[in-house]
Amino acid sequence: MVYPVVVYGHPVLRKVAGEIPEGVKGLGDFVRNMFETMYDSDGVGLAAPQVGQSVRLFVVDASPFEEDDPSLAGFKKVFINPEILDRSGERVPFNEGCLSIPNIREDVIREERIVIRYQDESFRWHEEEYEGISARIVQHEFDHLEGILFTDLLPPLKRKLLASRLRAISKGRFKASYRTLLPGQKVPERLVF
Repeated sequence: MVYPVVVYGHPVLRKVAGEIPEGVKGLGDFVRNMFETMYDSDGVGLAAPQVGQSVRLFVVDASPFEEDDPSLAGFKKVFINPEILDRSGERVPFNEGCLSIPNIREDVIREERIVIRYQDESFRWHEEEYEGISARIVQHEFDHLEGILFTDLLPPLKRKLLASRLRAISKGRFKASYRTLLPGQKVPERLVF
């Protein structure tokens, strides 16, 4: 099932997401639907708040960047209840976009290396280090769980210049090739619990 993607201005995007308890019913279906929604929207990552679910889960598939970085071949993962333990390395810019902010892309500065602790679908804990594009994708999706959007990380002047375009998105004045959910529209009932 392909979920509609919640767009800028919807309050669910600003909430700090809650943890997912072990043994939750319907998690496998939710994860499959998250991947299906991400692929349908041509994304490389998707966080649960982006489909209206304020829970600590995101999915990534960085294989579209495989040509630029061969280490990303097969980098397809589910992150449940993640926490970033460390951010290090040079702070580098990279042009980012977001399915919840259609048609806006900007250079965002992030640390090039992270250490993250998370659970998989079987609720086994993992601690892994990522760098480069994989670290960037993971940080971007993790931010969604904290109620942070990539536009929040831009310099104040750039944010001010984007303000009218962001307001337009929140009012539905944009084009997207995927289904969306605007502020004021009701999100689906909880899909996980």
